Amino acid sequence: MSPALAVAALSLAVWLYLLFARGSFWHPYTGDSAMPPDHWPSIAAIVPARNEAAVVGDAVASLLAQHYAGRFRIVLVDDHSADGTLEVARAAASRIGKEEQLALLYASPLPSGWTGKLWALSTGVEAVEAEGDPPELYLFTDADIVHSPTNLAALVARAQSESRDLVSQMALLRCRSGAERLLIPAFVFFFAMLYPFRWSNDTRRATAAAAGGCLLLRRSACRRIGGLAAIRGALIDDCALAKAVKASGGSIWLGLTRAAQSLRSYPGIGDVWRMVARTAYAQLRYSPLLLAGTAIGLALTYLAPVALIFAGGLAAWAAGAAWAAMTLAYLPTVRFYGLSPLWALLLPAAASVYLAATIDSARRYRQGTGGEWKGRVEWRRPS
Repeated sequence: MSPALAVAALSLAVWLYLLFARGSFWHPYTGDSAMPPDHWPSIAAIVPARNEAAVVGDAVASLLAQHYAGRFRIVLVDDHSADGTLEVARAAASRIGKEEQLALLYASPLPSGWTGKLWALSTGVEAVEAEGDPPELYLFTDADIVHSPTNLAALVARAQSESRDLVSQMALLRCRSGAERLLIPAFVFFFAMLYPFRWSNDTRRATAAAAGGCLLLRRSACRRIGGLAAIRGALIDDCALAKAVKASGGSIWLGLTRAAQSLRSYPGIGDVWRMVARTAYAQLRYSPLLLAGTAIGLALTYLAPVALIFAGGLAAWAAGAAWAAMTLAYLPTVRFYGLSPLWALLLPAAASVYLAATIDSARRYRQGTGGEWKGRVEWRRPS
């Protein structure tokens, strides 16, 4: 067997495994609708915000417009913004006459060992707890996420009917620019491949993942894991929280949705690149060996079929079959985002960008500039 045929055959074998033995990750998982509960628990939404004036008004307005039968309040925590984020949020609440439902807080200076988002969330939780009569559930949602009026009720219905400690939705990400169309569905596809949603939702499996933009957490589960301080240094905080809850014996649920949508835009490839580079090396536990393995794996899985389709003979046939399997697997995600099926053919191009951004993430870490978010570096290379 020639080296080209061996590589093409191995790539095809990988895709056959992914299609048939990886928890059907490639099928966008939204789950069935849950039955409304007899009791609608009290909820406090905590919204961390750092320089989000462009989007926070719409996000706050969507929360204030929720059709929810239980007690519901919103706490927005300003994470040292310099663009008037709080003022925009206050004005949004004032326009619809619901200022009393929105509490506005400033986060204190970031302590050592905490990431900014988790410190802001913790600030909001502590403020709510200090007032007494704490809620039964916390909704952690980002300042760029807008919710349909019934989304909170749907989240609670699932949590209550299925006895879940954590329910989260991967919001529909913005997919308008050319860079977004090339790279955003691929981001969702790669995430689902890494954390198959059905496996994460299965209490018998160790896989645990969540989407921090829209996450409902039972207060009792938060206390059981030791609060947010238990994950205070996690850059990928949503998955760290899901892992902690599941490891403590809790039940979690994750799915895709169109009922929550992100307003954050990624006009160019560089914008998505920076988003990936912020946390990719953290995902690899800052390990050069895992980085090398990931690079080899991505090249074998996504790039080899394209390179070897011109090799001729059986190698070309195997490579073509691998590319076809790859396209078939990616197509449902592309369609979920309302794009032409032709975009599914470009998954190898998207993978090459993500591979380069992952390598760049390691470079940034070694230079002490990794984890940058809104002008703040979240982690640095140890001295």
